[in-house]
Amino acid sequence: MKKKATILACMLAALFIGCGSADNTKTISSIDDLEGSKIGVQLGTTGDIYASDYEGDEAGTTVERYNKITDAVQALKQGKIDCVIADEQPAIASVENEGSLVILDEPFALEEYAICIAKDNDELLEQVNGAIAELQEEGTLDEIISNYIGDDTKGKFPYESPEGVTYDNGKIVIATNATFKPYEYYESGEVVGIDMDIMHAIGDKLGMSIEIEDMEFDSIINAVSSHKADVGIAGMTMTEERAKSINFSTSYITSKQVMIVKDANAVADGQTFTEKLYANFVKDGRYQYLLTGLRNTLVIALCAVIIGVLIGFFVAIIRVSYDKTGAHVILNGICKVYLTIIRGTPMMVQLLIIYYVVFKSVNVSKVLVAIIAFAINSGAYVAEIMRGGIMSIDNGQMEAGRSLGLSHKQTMTAIILPQAIKNVLPALANEFIMLIKETSICGYIGLTDLTRGGDIIRSQTYEAFIPLVAVAFVYLIIVELLTVLVGKWEKSLRKTERKAD
Repeated sequence: MKKKATILACMLAALFIGCGSADNTKTISSIDDLEGSKIGVQLGTTGDIYASDYEGDEAGTTVERYNKITDAVQALKQGKIDCVIADEQPAIASVENEGSLVILDEPFALEEYAICIAKDNDELLEQVNGAIAELQEEGTLDEIISNYIGDDTKGKFPYESPEGVTYDNGKIVIATNATFKPYEYYESGEVVGIDMDIMHAIGDKLGMSIEIEDMEFDSIINAVSSHKADVGIAGMTMTEERAKSINFSTSYITSKQVMIVKDANAVADGQTFTEKLYANFVKDGRYQYLLTGLRNTLVIALCAVIIGVLIGFFVAIIRVSYDKTGAHVILNGICKVYLTIIRGTPMMVQLLIIYYVVFKSVNVSKVLVAIIAFAINSGAYVAEIMRGGIMSIDNGQMEAGRSLGLSHKQTMTAIILPQAIKNVLPALANEFIMLIKETSICGYIGLTDLTRGGDIIRSQTYEAFIPLVAVAFVYLIIVELLTVLVGKWEKSLRKTERKAD
């Protein structure tokens, strides 16, 4: 208890002091100052591509790559990097409530945004280009953009579908990354923004409904190429490198990359801790992202561990039978290959392979994909845990069972396995705990787990610390509850054993 109390006290202390850090940043006032600096970018974005030209130069320029623009902005606030290169409008949104950050007037680079479509989907590319041309000619495109950008026009031109429009031609599945306000972001639990309104308008032109899949930015092109999504749109610039693996529509807007830096004349953040809590969890019902993520995390972990235990038991019994009797040679070989591959490759890679390769042409629930991926992974570790537990039981137990007239199967089921399970119960509980925490990578296939729920909140508030601590506390509570339950189960087994003696 003292150890747990110490951990909780440390986390609470970090809650109040975690935002402070030493500031050793280099002053950036123009592009000329970038040499020898630390540049922050979002992984896979145009800013990442352009900043890479500076990386490894004689001045020692380094590029720090983050999964989200909010992470890069937070690192800049804490003095870990010298500037952030990002798209103009998301950059404006990220510093809107940050008195310590400013955007330099000098643009870093100009760019054209387009919609990405799979190389083998020329028909859809032609349809999308035709719809964009019509929307530009009608002025609808300009109205959508002006509804989100411009002090005099913002909020005055909300897009509405024309009367009588029908969606008889199917649906368009859209891959996006809803962290690029005002192009795509969450509002009242839905993904909205310029890009989403444009896709609604294109869908109306084509007579197709739209379905939005929110995922990591660097997963969008893979999702489109593998036909998990029909189009990708997220303030995406057409580059020569990207064009090698994906097609792009005609441009629908011109933007630019800008540099975010620390403001030397910054005024301290005036928000109180209570106001930050309200903004992160209460405003617009943002706590619901955590609840949705928690539900998915528990469903995936529980189902995966059940299936994983079944897989593990089967593999363990095959391996033990081979070790003790030499039986099941072929099955044992297959099991050894399975264990080698699963235990030798990262869980994230396995998840991506199952989603983008194994189920490439199959429209299957992402929750089901995650359950299958984590069950296969967990099964390998459970198999070795159970094999160790079974092998730890004295051979005399099997001989005693057989001498009583029990078959090998009956002896294994009634005598060996119960003792083995009792011996490995702590290890199995630890595997379940690891499985719960590993579900935090589900965001890479666009699934909202507990961690991604916190990320969505961060993308809206640009406050990193409070959502992350909240997610950490939820994981901690789950693990503690599981530890208590397993402890009670172990005590129950020990009592049963004493009674049997």
